[in-house]
Amino acid sequence: MTVIDVRRLRKSYGDVRAVRDVSFAVERGEIFGILGRNGAGKTTTVECVAGLARRDGGAISVLGRDPQDGDPALRERVGVQLQSGALPDKLRVGEAIDLFASFYRAPADRVELLDLLGLADVRDRPFDALSGGQRQRLSIALALVGRPEVAILDELTTGLDPAARRATWELIGEIRARGVTIVLVTHFMEEAERLCDRVALIDGGRVVAVDTPAGLTARAAREQRIRFRPDRPVDPALLRALAPVSSVEALGGGELVLGGGDGLLFALVTTLAEMGVEPLELRLEQASLEDAFLALTADGPPASAAAEAGAPSRAEAVA
Repeated sequence: MTVIDVRRLRKSYGDVRAVRDVSFAVERGEIFGILGRNGAGKTTTVECVAGLARRDGGAISVLGRDPQDGDPALRERVGVQLQSGALPDKLRVGEAIDLFASFYRAPADRVELLDLLGLADVRDRPFDALSGGQRQRLSIALALVGRPEVAILDELTTGLDPAARRATWELIGEIRARGVTIVLVTHFMEEAERLCDRVALIDGGRVVAVDTPAGLTARAAREQRIRFRPDRPVDPALLRALAPVSSVEALGGGELVLGGGDGLLFALVTTLAEMGVEPLELRLEQASLEDAFLALTADGPPASAAAEAGAPSRAEAVA
């Protein structure tokens, strides 16, 4: 069942065309990723989907309703964690949960929610005393306190250390297991590959592709590359004669790089074994989601840490 349907979405801020042509559909129960470099239009897109920004053109349906109508019943069914959000410094975690729970007719069990998010031990801690990971978990808790059917999570792990990022990824899986459909906005390739069932690539305010991470990677499939260092010298001409090999490059320190098609690894290892040569530090390089991103979008990789530099957010609340 389709729970979000976006068609030909357009949005400008003055002379800045933040979203030019965005279309995608999100199915119930999936983790749907919106992937793009900073300023691509990701945040503006989800603000329109959440009803926090008014679109200039196109159509949006969320759970069968137009979010632009401001229907309170729809707002209770959609939870939002925004890229830019903050709480008063001295507001305690438990107070924030209680405050946001008061906005809903049938909120989630606050004790259970704090346990799920790993915040039970910091219930009485003020916002300004929380770590970056704890603040992110609190923002998720506030997005989930209304027991939404759909959760929109924008740049969830930006600024987190690797350990906190992976802990957050595990949490997202637990939330989906509870039946929540998740829209995950990110510019981290590994995050999209690990979490998302499908991904929309946005570049310059347009969707350039929608597919599974594996499907997108397949579109950018390039020849395989194998790096290794033989334990004794090998004549490159012997390797070039192998059927799958298209190129052989000699690097410093005796390292060799072979390019080729299917069967390259088997042919190389078999030949080296027949020659009595051991391949040291062997690495097989294949196409990745990052390769697909670069192949399908404009030149240059997506930024990896800075906040999205597109149109300013129209809502500064956490949820």
